[in-house]
Amino acid sequence: MPYRITPFVEGQFYHIYNRGSGRQPIFFEEENYRYLLRLFKKYTRTTGITVIAYCLMPNHYHFLVRQDGESPAGLLFQRVFNAYSKAVNKKYGRAGTLFQGRYRCILLDKTSHLFHLCRYIHANPVVAGLVATPEQWDFSNYREWISSRDGTLCDADFVRTNFGTASEYAEFVQDYIANRAELPPEITPYLLDD
Repeated sequence: MPYRITPFVEGQFYHIYNRGSGRQPIFFEEENYRYLLRLFKKYTRTTGITVIAYCLMPNHYHFLVRQDGESPAGLLFQRVFNAYSKAVNKKYGRAGTLFQGRYRCILLDKTSHLFHLCRYIHANPVVAGLVATPEQWDFSNYREWISSRDGTLCDADFVRTNFGTASEYAEFVQDYIANRAELPPEITPYLLDD
C-alpha cells in the first residue's frame, strides 16, 4: 500500500503520532523526555507551528498542532524526531530505527473532534495506568492547560477561547477518564490504533 500524504495547510490542525518499533520504548530515562521537549521548543520557534496538546508516553507520542505559517507541520516532526533518534542511538549504542515507520498525521476537520482529541491526549497516562491523575504526568502540557505550570508548548489563547477556565477543561478531561467508553465513535479514526 503506498504511503498516504496528508496535505499541510496553513491554519489547519493535525494529530501527529507514532510509537516505538515493535511497540518498544522510545524513552529510556527522564532526560530523554526532556531532551525531546527542548528540541520541540527550539524548532517551533522557526517553523510557525503551534503545539496545542501533547503527551509523551514511554513507547509512543501524541501531538496536536496547528500550522500557523507556510512551513508544513510535517517538517517540524522530521527535524525533531530525526535529531532525537540520532541522539538516542548514539547515547545507548543502538543501531536501526527507533520508531514504527513514519509518523502518522491526521488532519482534523471538525472542531468537536479537536476538543475530544485534546482530552484523549491528556488522559493517556491515566488510561495507561501510569498515574492516577493527568496532572501527575510530567510529560504532557496538561498542567499548562489548567494553569498549574508555566510552559511554552501551549497556546493559552486556544484554551481560554474554547474551554473558558482551567477548571472547565479539567472537568472535561475528568469526565472522559470516568466514562472512557463514551468517547464519540467518530473520533476513532483520529486515534492511535492498538
